[in-house]
Amino acid sequence: MWEKSSTLTKGESIPLVVEIVSSNWRDDYLTKLINYEGIGINEYWIVDYLGIGGYRYIGNPKQPTISIYQLIDDEYQVQYFRGNESIKSTTFPGLNLTVDQIFQG
Repeated sequence: MWEKSSTLTKGESIPLVVEIVSSNWRDDYLTKLINYEGIGINEYWIVDYLGIGGYRYIGNPKQPTISIYQLIDDEYQVQYFRGNESIKSTTFPGLNLTVDQIFQG
């Protein structure tokens, strides 16, 4: 369970964090995003399989989305993946899965 303050101060040793979105989606898209970026976690996935995040984050109409944030020059750059799109990860460059395959698995 996510505590109000992180005990981590440097994230270089953590290559990837994956969060599954629930009813408190604002924590994943706002609070944790800022915290993980601040401590330097290289890659952060937000898996919104219910499509419940805000329109600003998953588009309109809302649909199941995997958002992958990659740390570039100390700032997250985001890519959105949906449906039969292949996931692209710098942490796992050989990954050969689509969003649909992940959500069906």
